[in-house]
Amino acid sequence: MAVNGFGLRNFFIRFLAALALVFATYNPLDNLSYYRWAIEPLLKLADGGPFSATKALVGLVILIGWVVFLRATHRSLGAIGLFLAVAFFAVLIWLLIEQGWVTVGSTGVLTWLALTAVAGVMAAGMSWSHVRRRMSGQLDTDDADGDAS
Repeated sequence: MAVNGFGLRNFFIRFLAALALVFATYNPLDNLSYYRWAIEPLLKLADGGPFSATKALVGLVILIGWVVFLRATHRSLGAIGLFLAVAFFAVLIWLLIEQGWVTVGSTGVLTWLALTAVAGVMAAGMSWSHVRRRMSGQLDTDDADGDAS
């Protein structure tokens, strides 16, 4: 059943899901991301243990999440909308630097901002069809193959 209403709460839920996906994939904190847990030991050839089925399964679940979010974002925003969303968050970070709230040398803060911006772009993409419908009254539909089921 489709939800007829879409509000700030719905966007916030999508944003939190995107944040969870982005920060589960990589974050600057030690050992709290898939990259630090599974990939970094392989790259360093350290004694991080073998690449296990658990790490493969978690990686596959994260990959599925990325595919779902990125595909929906691209279908909703299109190439131009995706470019504009990325440009919006890039200029927002630029504004924070220009105003002196963030310095270019603070790579940790810039990393957090960039990861949050990626989540913001994905949340905007996951929400845009709902926003457009509320603004214009037009529905978006996926390409149909003629099957009534």
